[in-house]
Amino acid sequence: METAASPAPRPLPNPIPSRTQYVQEAIKHGILTGQLSPGSPLVETELAQRFGVSKTPVREALKTLAGTGLVVMSQYKGATVRTVDAAMAREVYDVRLLLEPEALRRTVRSAASLAAAEEALERAGRAADPADRSLANRDFHRALYLPCGNPLLARMLDELRDQAALVSTAAWARVPSWQQEAQEHRKILDTALAGDADDAARLLHEHIGSFVQRAFPDDTHQPRGDAHDGHP
Repeated sequence: METAASPAPRPLPNPIPSRTQYVQEAIKHGILTGQLSPGSPLVETELAQRFGVSKTPVREALKTLAGTGLVVMSQYKGATVRTVDAAMAREVYDVRLLLEPEALRRTVRSAASLAAAEEALERAGRAADPADRSLANRDFHRALYLPCGNPLLARMLDELRDQAALVSTAAWARVPSWQQEAQEHRKILDTALAGDADDAARLLHEHIGSFVQRAFPDDTHQPRGDAHDGHP
């Protein structure tokens, strides 16, 4: 006896429509490369016309970017690119200081491959413009913490990536320090490759902590040079 064939399973719906994803990535790229400067208005109708879509995917993209900290939504001003100041920069980098060195320590102790970090460092050195260099630097840091063995820790750091990149874009506009950071990256990676987990974590802590201090010195909260807590 023949039985009716079971209906083919329906494909799972895409949680983020492709047009929304496209608009979201385009706006994010503009923010993180400095093409959309801090405080710039993000007008739905203008963005919809620019990307050839309706206002709905633009609105959804802006909501998502607001959730990641790149965009500020105001009832009166609408959406704007988030402005970076010393307080915002220190909040983001303080969390990185708490999590990222420990993640690297665990990566090194697990003897995980750091080939991706090496590749990202080389790509940063070959970068033709600040945008490419910034993306490569982000990949470098992620390659250090991603193999830490704790998926939750890695996800928490991933959630900071966009805000950290926004801080970096603003900081480099104030104090271009690519060469110094490239040297620090090389030293961190070499130490990690040598298997010294504690020293690699220390160097990374110093690297992250000094970055914001150079671009956003905070003379009102503590004297410059006071490193009693290990970070600015």
